[in-house]
Amino acid sequence: MTASANAEQRLIVRPHGGQVSFAVEGTGPAVLMIPSLGRGASDFLDLSRRLVAAGFTAVRPDPRGIGGSSGTMEGLTLHDLAGDAASVIEALGGQPVVVVGHAFGQRVGRTLAADRPDLVRAMAMVAAGGKAPMKPGAQEALQGCFRLDRPEGERMKDVKFAFFAPGNDASVWRDGWYPSAATAQVAAARATPVAGWWHAGSRTPLLVIQGLQDTVAPPENGRMMKAELGDRVELVDIDGAGHALLPEQPEKIAEAIIAFARKHREGR
Repeated sequence: MTASANAEQRLIVRPHGGQVSFAVEGTGPAVLMIPSLGRGASDFLDLSRRLVAAGFTAVRPDPRGIGGSSGTMEGLTLHDLAGDAASVIEALGGQPVVVVGHAFGQRVGRTLAADRPDLVRAMAMVAAGGKAPMKPGAQEALQGCFRLDRPEGERMKDVKFAFFAPGNDASVWRDGWYPSAATAQVAAARATPVAGWWHAGSRTPLLVIQGLQDTVAPPENGRMMKAELGDRVELVDIDGAGHALLPEQPEKIAEAIIAFARKHREGR
């Protein structure tokens, strides 16, 4: 999938090395999107189109090691990756935005909300894992998605098991995997205690969208969050979706995120 013809590509050179490449399109309040493990900002093209049509500005930064984004890939924590996202928001003027994080991206987004609550108006989490264990076999399948040297048929079985609900078309995610970025991101997650990002700070409004067939981030995660944080959390369960969610149920995902963004577009 190619980038939208209407998107403006921008680049930030970080003062301590590296750069962040991001696409911007639309007018209105900004919604910044952080993609899944070892995947790029193009995963959000469909959601971006729907957000722009609804009157928002869609902001899609590529993670380090993907597209035009670069920087050290060793010794990272989620705080470093959240800092990359913070630099994009600051480059846009520093006003708080709605952040959308998909899978691994929601860990980065929640870290950003904890570290820089001044930059996050509200946080939408798509496939929000972190505490409840994966279903049996999901960890191995997730790792297998990034073994690009394997026969395609074998690898796609892992993509389907880890990311897609039964009956959904996994071929839409045949491409778009970045193993070196995934390795750095996994190490960053392991180096960052869950307690530091799980609550996404203390006041950021949260939306949890979860697929009921998710094997990697089982729905118990969102239910746990709702039980812990109460009214801060809005919980949306989607049947017929696994961990990928975005290509599986694009209309339902967009509907929930747009309604949430509209609710929080003028502040808390």
